[in-house]
Amino acid sequence: MIIIKEASFVKSAEKMDQILDEDTVEVAFIGRSNVGKSSIINALTKRKGLAKSSSTPGKTRLINFFDITFKNEDKDYSARLVDLPGFGYAKVSKSMKHEWQKTLTKFIKERESIKLFVHLVDSRHPDLDIDKEVSEYLHEIHREDQKVLVIFTKADKLKQKDVSALKKIYPNCLTVSSSNGKGIQKATDEIFYSLFELGNDLD
Repeated sequence: MIIIKEASFVKSAEKMDQILDEDTVEVAFIGRSNVGKSSIINALTKRKGLAKSSSTPGKTRLINFFDITFKNEDKDYSARLVDLPGFGYAKVSKSMKHEWQKTLTKFIKERESIKLFVHLVDSRHPDLDIDKEVSEYLHEIHREDQKVLVIFTKADKLKQKDVSALKKIYPNCLTVSSSNGKGIQKATDEIFYSLFELGNDLD
């Protein structure tokens, strides 16, 4: 079984000159505010409180870096989680929002160490325009050596008929819940295989 055996917060960056060197493979988490990004990162790493959520959705504008170590059988693999600021909801001036977006766009497009984008989508609201725009943007700008993985969060909030409806639209979708742990192991596996391209026999 693949596990994340170590995870630690490294630093936060608000500006491009504060970001870490590109010295390991990275997985970047992106999603709208209130999608449960911090909760999912904590569930994946099994470390409660590792990623902290803001009490005000959309307020956090920091890029947060976490060093992690995967264990697969008897071998360790180093990587880094990059927690990108949530989009939407932010009650700030237009000039400040423009500045955030400019920094974030520059980071996403120029960061060569990012090998995987994890786009988190609230499973209760899978068709919001803002998520469609992000999905289109990621598929437009991602390089040949990068992948995009969509994970639907808060699956515990869905009724079975809602899960079935979601899977009709997105047949191979990953649904997870940080509350009950559903889907977390499969998400861990998918992230690991996407980062290290070792071949995936999950299905």
